[in-house]
Amino acid sequence: MRIAIVESGGKQYRAVEGSTIDVDRLAFEVGKTFDFERVMLMTDGDETMVGTPTVDGITVSATVVDHVKGPKVISFKYRPKKRIRVKGGHRHFYTRLMIDFIGKPGEERKVEAKKEVVAEVETVASEEPKVEKQKKASTKKPAAAKKTDKK
Repeated sequence: MRIAIVESGGKQYRAVEGSTIDVDRLAFEVGKTFDFERVMLMTDGDETMVGTPTVDGITVSATVVDHVKGPKVISFKYRPKKRIRVKGGHRHFYTRLMIDFIGKPGEERKVEAKKEVVAEVETVASEEPKVEKQKKASTKKPAAAKKTDKK
């Protein structure tokens, strides 16, 4: 499994072959493939290549999967005793990328996709018969009607 540290939009991200990462919004269409320009570090098992500042000859290829919005962030300003309450917020735009290849250009490798483990759940019928809960008899007494004498 190859891992690389790449820079996009002034931020660094950990890229693993066969997985997805969310980076700041990029101006690429969904389905388009591109290469990261700045690769800071690449590791393959025991072998690690650290760049000063970038590693030369290493390509990280990614495919745009989707454009998504991040969680809602709310900012609330409050000044006590002055009746100042300002509420604002935003949702940041992200681009979801699938990391296809990490390595030297022209190198032929098959990417091992992460295997999803599906847990099989077996249901075992219990031998005891199901007992229905009996409704308790209502213990409330009906309200007595008031008798009024007309004079």
